[in-house]
Amino acid sequence: MSDHLRGHAAMMLFAALVAGSFSLGRLAAPFIDPMVLNAVRFVLGAVLLWTMALATGGVSRAVFSAPWRYFVLAGLFALYFVTMFEGLKTAEPVSMAAVFTLNPALTAVFGYILLKQVTTPRMAIAIVIGGLGALWVIFRADLSALVRFEIGRGEAIYFWGCIAHALYSPMLRKLSRGEGALAFNAGVLSAGAVILLVLSGPKLLAVDWAALPGIVWTTILYVAVLATSVTFMCLRYATLRLPSAKVMAYTYIVPSWVILWEVALGHGVPPALILPGVALTALSLLLLLKDEEKIAVA
Repeated sequence: MSDHLRGHAAMMLFAALVAGSFSLGRLAAPFIDPMVLNAVRFVLGAVLLWTMALATGGVSRAVFSAPWRYFVLAGLFALYFVTMFEGLKTAEPVSMAAVFTLNPALTAVFGYILLKQVTTPRMAIAIVIGGLGALWVIFRADLSALVRFEIGRGEAIYFWGCIAHALYSPMLRKLSRGEGALAFNAGVLSAGAVILLVLSGPKLLAVDWAALPGIVWTTILYVAVLATSVTFMCLRYATLRLPSAKVMAYTYIVPSWVILWEVALGHGVPPALILPGVALTALSLLLLLKDEEKIAVA
C-alpha cells in the first residue's frame, strides 16, 4: 500500500473514532463539567502514549526540544474538546458532527496562510458541496431558519472549537521536526493536561467521582484511549502524507458514522429531512478521493 493510501486509511479510522465521541459525549455531558472530563482524558492519554513511546524506544532527546510547540498545539485541541462537550449538552450528535464538517474549508484557509498549500478546483467544489450539506443538517432542512441564521447554542459554541481544530493540522505540520509519533503526541497530551488541570482545578476537586454514572467513565476511557490517543496518531500520520485540506476532508464522513453509532446505541435514525445533507457531505469526500487518485496516477 502506498503512503497516500495509508494516509487515507488512517483518516477513515479517525472519522469512525471521532464519531463515537459525539454519541457517547452526548450521554455523558449532563453529568460532568467539560473541562474536568477533558483534563482527565488528557492525563490518561498522556500516560498511555508515554508508556507506549518508552516501551518502543521512540523517545529521543529531540522530543524535548522547544516544548512550547506542544503547548501551542495542546491549546488548540483543548479548546476544541471543551467546546465540543459543552455543545453536546444542548445539541444533537448528528448536528454537532455536521458543524465538524465545516473544518475542511477552514483548514484549507489556514493551510494556505501557514503552508502556502493551494486548493485545487475539484477540492474547492468538494468543500462547497460539503459545506452546503453541513448547513442543511445544522439548520435541519429549514430554509427559513437558515435565512434568519437561527443556529443552536450548542452548535455555535462548538464552531469556535472547530476553528481551533482546523488550525491544528497545518500548525502540526509547521511545528513538527520529525519526532516519533507516539512521543510527539504524548508531549501534546501532556501540555494539554497541564493547561486543563490548571484551568479546571477547583471544579476537579469538587467532583464526587464515586457518584458519577457508568456512562461518564465509559466516555472518559473511550475518548482518552481511542478518540484522543489513537486519533492523534492517525491525524499526525495522515498530515505528514496528505495536504491539510485532504486530511480534514474526512470530517465529511463523520455524520454518517455518527448515524451508525446512534443506531448501534439504540437511539434510532435522525429525521429523514436531514439525510440529504448527510449525503452531500459523503459526496464531497468521494470527490476529494477521486482527485487524489488522479494525482497519484499522474
